[in-house]
Amino acid sequence: MNAHIDCRIATLQDAEIVTEFSSLCALESENLELDADRVRAGVEAALRDPAVGRYYLAEIRRKAAGQIMVTREWSDWRNAWIWWIQSVYVSRDTRRLGVFSALLEHVREQAIQEGAALLRLYVDEDNNPAESTYLARGFTRAHYRMLERTLATGES
Repeated sequence: MNAHIDCRIATLQDAEIVTEFSSLCALESENLELDADRVRAGVEAALRDPAVGRYYLAEIRRKAAGQIMVTREWSDWRNAWIWWIQSVYVSRDTRRLGVFSALLEHVREQAIQEGAALLRLYVDEDNNPAESTYLARGFTRAHYRMLERTLATGES
């Protein structure tokens, strides 16, 4: 790692950069161009209400370098929370500096402090570089298949 990386919970004042990073995440990982106003509204909803989701930012010299969003799912089997990692993005100019590793470790420590049982994430089946990154950091392939159903009011 070549740079000192600070990680923190994002605030409403970070809405612009989080919106940008989330949009870039969708474009790079799934080739999806998202509606900027919809993304900003979704980002702001989470920044206003941690029950919706929490964004964590990594910074190098006070400049945003990456993000992770966490949502929580209650597991009755474990009697504990599962933390879902989503909207992972590291800016192009800070890749290979340890930004993702710093964010992941920060989130892992927070999850342990809050009594979570497990970190979980999904990755696009064609995103082999991301999958390799996750596997190299201790994630394993789950025995679940992801299924989804779009609702009339939702967008894919």
